[in-house]
Amino acid sequence: MKLNKIHHIALIVSDYEKSKHFYMEILGLQILNETFRAERNSYKLDLALDGVYIIELFSFPDYAQRPSYPEALGLRHLAFEVDDIEQASAELQAKNIPTDPIRIDEITGRKFFFFSDPDGLPLELYEKSR
Repeated sequence: MKLNKIHHIALIVSDYEKSKHFYMEILGLQILNETFRAERNSYKLDLALDGVYIIELFSFPDYAQRPSYPEALGLRHLAFEVDDIEQASAELQAKNIPTDPIRIDEITGRKFFFFSDPDGLPLELYEKSR
């Protein structure tokens, strides 16, 4: 088998409108498709970054809480690359999104920091290699 790329990442959210706003208005992702599935009382929102499909958000009336932060079994965090880590941190803070301090990756020497989506899912911004 030859894998080509990650096709998408699926997230179940507790407050669909709040998460939709966060991923679109705060992180700048674009809607590719939004579907309401009446039989499941659930929305499915396909989001893109620079036209590339990366995340689908689901709303379900019944969901399980994440058991711990950040070391829950399974998905640990989602990481996005940015050109300027200090600028990205300042932009989030200006939008009242708390961020962890900027750190240096001991293996790559690049800067990164963590913050959370509206459901507490750990997100990371990682500075692009120069």
